[in-house]
Amino acid sequence: MKKLILTFFVLITSLHFIIAQSCCAKKRNCDGMVALASNKDFQEAHLVPEPLDYKEDKGKMISFNTSDGKSGNAFAVLSGKPTTKVLLVFHEWWGLNDYVKREAEKLQKDLGNVNVYAIDLYDGKVASTQDSAGKYMQGMNPERAASIIKGLISTLDKKAEIATIGWCMGGSWSFQAALIAGSQAKACVMYYGFPETDVEKIKTLKTNILYFQGLQDAFISKETVDKFEASVKGAGKKIVIKKYEATHAFANPSNPKFNKEASADAYKLSIVYLKKGLALK
Repeated sequence: MKKLILTFFVLITSLHFIIAQSCCAKKRNCDGMVALASNKDFQEAHLVPEPLDYKEDKGKMISFNTSDGKSGNAFAVLSGKPTTKVLLVFHEWWGLNDYVKREAEKLQKDLGNVNVYAIDLYDGKVASTQDSAGKYMQGMNPERAASIIKGLISTLDKKAEIATIGWCMGGSWSFQAALIAGSQAKACVMYYGFPETDVEKIKTLKTNILYFQGLQDAFISKETVDKFEASVKGAGKKIVIKKYEATHAFANPSNPKFNKEASADAYKLSIVYLKKGLALK
């Protein structure tokens, strides 16, 4: 009898584990992103942003309805004239802070006739400590994040041409947003984002990718990036991996010790790539 009870307990425990793994597999980048969020070394590698004296120029916060019956937020920096060209910007694990807003305004200015939206994936929460940033990133619901992205896209012109860009966590969501945008996706920039591992999802990608990799990145291995590159190419899409002798987060807008040389080069390449993808002059 005791053996029967023990066997039953083991079976129930195993079933619970399998279900949990299955649910996790349905989430976007669950294993990679959640693991990094709770990694103390990863947290300590992201220095707390320094105070920033920033005043919004052209940009302003907007709200929109989301597919889950709620509302979402974004920092919108609009072109001075009508355009169907759009850039979606995805923040680091800190949230939509002033550094990301400033970067969104810079991108809009340098790209020209394009509407830029820095999407808030944390529903108004902005981290000020490594611990809170880890909790926000770990606690973010992937389905909710996808609903926010879909909600913003639903406000755009049906003929909108969409490019995406993001850093770290935002780099991962830059890719997910490109998937969500479908045939409207024209360019995708990923700054050392944890790559998608689901080959079937990768096959649905409709655009090419520019991926920036830090060769001294202690959290996203060369093997992981190589596998992602092979999967993207296997799906018939073009991906360019630009490698730098730099650490993880080397170009994060909020990083007080960002790599100036690598950041400047990556930014220049991003602008050229985005202009080409969106057919901007």
